[in-house]
Amino acid sequence: MAAADAAAAGLAGEPGPAVGGGAARPGAGLLTLGAFLRSRRATSGVGIVAVFVLFCFAGPLLYHATLTVNLNIVNAPPGGGHPLGTDEFGIDILGRLMGGGQSSLELGFAVGLTATVLGLLYGAASGVIGGAGDAVLMRILDSLLAVPQFLLLIIVTSMFPLNLGVIIVILSVLSWPGVARLVRGQVLALRTREFAQAATGMGATRWWVLVRHMIPNTLGICVVTATFGVADAIYALSALSFLGLGPPAPFADWGTMLTAGVGNLFNGYWWQVYPPLTALVLVVLAFRQIGDALNDIVSGAPGGQAFAARRRRLGWVPLSRRYD
Repeated sequence: MAAADAAAAGLAGEPGPAVGGGAARPGAGLLTLGAFLRSRRATSGVGIVAVFVLFCFAGPLLYHATLTVNLNIVNAPPGGGHPLGTDEFGIDILGRLMGGGQSSLELGFAVGLTATVLGLLYGAASGVIGGAGDAVLMRILDSLLAVPQFLLLIIVTSMFPLNLGVIIVILSVLSWPGVARLVRGQVLALRTREFAQAATGMGATRWWVLVRHMIPNTLGICVVTATFGVADAIYALSALSFLGLGPPAPFADWGTMLTAGVGNLFNGYWWQVYPPLTALVLVVLAFRQIGDALNDIVSGAPGGQAFAARRRRLGWVPLSRRYD
């Protein structure tokens, strides 16, 4: 397999040793990281996400809120010992905001990762099998994609007792088909390239080529899809909770806080709505900003043209365009 890997690496444009004692060229990973850090959308998105991660997970270590019912301070406005006021049960809004953010972020990251892994495995297997097997797998995928996902989500969540783990499983099962279709298309395109054919000609099996060469070249699109998947999962959880279909108390997320706060908004208790709404909008927008920036870098769209030009100058031509 070593000869097959060497032949494929040469045709794929993978790095080799420096010639004539010159400095080694920077790796594709370093170039991608550099382009990512130079993107304002990416850095602003990462900054917002980092702030909320620290706020939700490190905040409770510094701000000790009492998350129990206290009827003596019901609907208290911001001030005093409650910077964001209290809700209709006298529970501190800032403390609930941190706890709800933990649930939302944990679910988002878990669903994004799980759906991406499932979609990667299914789509890669379908693409490399080809023929009748690929056709059968794609018809199964088309059947799943034909069902309105949010409607199915509402039906399923109304049938089972819910907790955070169950919702993660449901959202992951509903999210992976889109990833699988993208990965399958990428694998179909890569398996016809010269580097894959060279590896096969040197005796490598199609599964070895898939694991060694094709899957690594689909990771870019998988990272982009996973980033959008995190945002979609957080939004879906908030939508379910807002409709009253989320996990029961004492579980809380930003959607649950919105549901409770909207009913009191017309009574002038704005502090019960705007903090969770602002947090939800900012986090979802931040992940979408990160996804857009990564997509520009991976696809060579206008936002990533400088990155693509630098790669070409250094001899790093994207596989998807090397033989076009």
